[in-house]
Amino acid sequence: MRIKLDENLGERGAELLRSAGHDVATVAEQHLCAAADRDLATTCRDEGRCLVSLDLDFASPLRFSPRQYAGLAVLRLSPKPGPGDLDDAVAVLARGLARERIHGKLWIVQRGRIREYQPPDDQE
Repeated sequence: MRIKLDENLGERGAELLRSAGHDVATVAEQHLCAAADRDLATTCRDEGRCLVSLDLDFASPLRFSPRQYAGLAVLRLSPKPGPGDLDDAVAVLARGLARERIHGKLWIVQRGRIREYQPPDDQE
């Protein structure tokens, strides 16, 4: 899977996903830090990459229709995340990607589970 990690995710997340066999690019590596959400989403769509972010703005299917992207994954951490919480969320994402296709879907990744949103066929 081709993935782009948003700037709010560290190099550790990239390493975990690469070790799971994914082609990972980061916003920082591509000098896209501080890019507007819409511009980042467009870049991901143009590159055919699934966007992985902590930014809740990407969890709105009204703002970013999942059907237009290779996938949107928003990681939700606890209100007071501990040192391993981000690694745990990335591991849940990696397991989900091994089982399911995210293309055209929005995944909300939480501790131990993934909630999936896919718009109906007649909606855009």
